[in-house]
Amino acid sequence: MAIYLDYAASTPFDRDILSAVFESTDTYGNPSSTHKLGKEAKSMLETNRAKIAKYINASPQEIIITSGATEANNLAIKGIVNQHDRPHVITTNVEHSSVKSTYELLESQCDVTYLQVKKNGRIDVEDLKHALREDTVLVSIILVNNETGVIQPVYEIAEVLKDRDTLLHLDAVQSFGHVDVDVEALGADLLSLSAHKIYGPKGVGILYCKKNTKLNSLITGGLHEAGRRAGTENNMWTGAMALAMEKVVENKTERNIKEMQLKELFLNELQVNAIPFDVNGDVNHASPHILNVYFPWVDVQVLLTALDLRDVYISGGSACNSGSVKPSHVITAMYDDARASHSVRFSFSYLNTEEEIKETVEVLKNIYESLKATA
Repeated sequence: MAIYLDYAASTPFDRDILSAVFESTDTYGNPSSTHKLGKEAKSMLETNRAKIAKYINASPQEIIITSGATEANNLAIKGIVNQHDRPHVITTNVEHSSVKSTYELLESQCDVTYLQVKKNGRIDVEDLKHALREDTVLVSIILVNNETGVIQPVYEIAEVLKDRDTLLHLDAVQSFGHVDVDVEALGADLLSLSAHKIYGPKGVGILYCKKNTKLNSLITGGLHEAGRRAGTENNMWTGAMALAMEKVVENKTERNIKEMQLKELFLNELQVNAIPFDVNGDVNHASPHILNVYFPWVDVQVLLTALDLRDVYISGGSACNSGSVKPSHVITAMYDDARASHSVRFSFSYLNTEEEIKETVEVLKNIYESLKATA
């Protein structure tokens, strides 16, 4: 029996959603066309946009349809930075690679301050206050960390920025359905989401861009998305994302309780079976679906390979960096390379069962005892 515990990397496409949106293939007109079929497609697109907006407490005109969160993060950052002559920006040293790499690329165009997180994975808001300058135009923060599940103190961050001309960009990809994503309450000016993290399709996401926030387009070639993102919109997948968000909102409490129970069961089973481990990050400020564990007795690649051979699927960190042998930059930032080289991510879903959790720990126990016997 295959056991999938890598839901932070991607979730299965909900078949009910796929069946529901399949009917939209009959509405095949280009939303930018002025004829009847085009107008029908445009109406469908705007209906879906309004649904997406509703679930994050935004206005439809504040939603930009993208190909996913990586594009959304790039658009948010470059769309602001490119308006200014060498501005100052602030981010953290535990961001997703789509944010981290973008800022590294832009270092020749702007001054970037990387806030250092504590061992609990959270920034100190006082460090943010000290880092702010008169020319700080943007602060980018990951709301729920994709590797540790740690939740940043975003409400305090927003409070610091509320009376400044500094925009707040939140990467909320791992957040929707697990923590409250209300753009007004969060104080967000820009916020990115992805459909395939919430049982929707790959290849579609959104960037929330607060009303009256000027944003330079990355892609030229048309006036789509109010001139902010050229390219014909994927109507079918936008509808699928709207439906995925609807189902997540309707079942949020029930699913979160299930995922937290599975996480607690997993930790308890590790203790009962006397498997040496430690949790990376602040367990009191974390999403229920992600758990990053330090196993001092085994290297990441050895463990991933051993689990894979036994049909247990987890991750050494972000799936966007899965081909890299370099230790996780997130765990390294919190601790060091040595700890990162022995840390893996488990990410749970309401689809998992208690039997799967117990079986996973049994497999881990067998690997541990096998390695101990040959040491």
